[in-house]
Amino acid sequence: MTITQPDLSVFETLESEVRSYCRGWPTVFDRAQGSRMYDEDGHEYLDFFAGAGSLNYGHNNPVLKRALIDYLERDGVTHGLDMSTGAKRSFLQTFQDLVLRPRDLPYKVMFPGPTGTNAVESALKLARKVKGREAIVSFTNAFHGMSLGSLAVTGNAFKRAGAGIPLVHGTPMPFDHYLDGRVPDFLWFERLLEDQGSGLNQPAAVIVETVQGEGGINVARAEWLRGLADLCARRDMLLIVDDIQMGCGRTGAFFSFEEAGIVPDIVTVSKSISGYGLPMSLCLLKPELDVWEPGEHNGTFRGNNPAFVTATAALETYWADGSAMEKQTRARGEQVEQGLISITEENLADVKEYRGRGLVWGLEFHDKERAGRVARRAFDLGLLVETSGPESEVVKLLPALTVTPDELDEGLRTLARAVRETV
Repeated sequence: MTITQPDLSVFETLESEVRSYCRGWPTVFDRAQGSRMYDEDGHEYLDFFAGAGSLNYGHNNPVLKRALIDYLERDGVTHGLDMSTGAKRSFLQTFQDLVLRPRDLPYKVMFPGPTGTNAVESALKLARKVKGREAIVSFTNAFHGMSLGSLAVTGNAFKRAGAGIPLVHGTPMPFDHYLDGRVPDFLWFERLLEDQGSGLNQPAAVIVETVQGEGGINVARAEWLRGLADLCARRDMLLIVDDIQMGCGRTGAFFSFEEAGIVPDIVTVSKSISGYGLPMSLCLLKPELDVWEPGEHNGTFRGNNPAFVTATAALETYWADGSAMEKQTRARGEQVEQGLISITEENLADVKEYRGRGLVWGLEFHDKERAGRVARRAFDLGLLVETSGPESEVVKLLPALTVTPDELDEGLRTLARAVRETV
């Protein structure tokens, strides 16, 4: 692909230095549909990024777009705070009928601010209010958001350093596989809880991702998650599952914790819950935890009604027929795994490991800088992938759930070429 130099001057002179994704993909994107993005010069890119997991149903999904346009054209309410609207009612009823009831999940739905970190902040605040304690336990390599409370339970040193103040009341514990199986699960955690001299204040809650996306595609075993749920129940700690990136079908089932057979006390959901990339998040909580006073936690943009409209359309389109979407995602995931096996076999000396679930996968190299080079070469070849892990040492694959088998094959071939060409 021959790429002309785009005009990036206004971004470079006016936009803050904090910008990041645009540095890895130095072009000006103009339009997108399905799993394809196009820049201003008409160059085509296969998208294995999907808005960092916000576009599980692809760019400008035609069914969701039609629902959104129809709503706007009839002057449907756009901004509604937490007022009752028809769009919100439709979403709540559909979410209950298609997601909660079929899974026998008892949750009440809270609308915090519209981003993932807003959902996490509300979950942490609620856990502390319910238990009357400040301490929260998180895990090594966790990522839960960029606001101060979420950063306090995030592991990445670079992101934590941006806070500018001490991040307190959070204690990290080893995530699954962190100690390479040399120590029984939760031995250290349980010992600290038992020992009055450990210095660990009794936690209000534990927050966990079933698959750590930003942390490097670290996949927790189902038995590890069940052990954690049991520990929380025995030790009077609430279990919060952060399903912001791994929920909405990313790992196969609608919620990523379903495979483990656990029912968390609180679940945070965002990214693809709107289905269209519109800002929206949920904090799901067991009814007995709903101790909020009216207005005790609020936010101007909780009532993003266009997001309710597309979220409802996404549920009705992709989750009304039971397990069809889940089976398709697992099949597509097996296709990705086979592609990564081939890349690994071709580059045995260079690839450290591949890992993932459903349609989230990571390819780790012994040379920690190799992933960045692979991602840059993939962009040159027309494939959008990002890196993850504490040192950006993992190439992260996050295609839309609606990606076709042919598109997956194309992307995996491009990735294999990028690996070969960055030795």
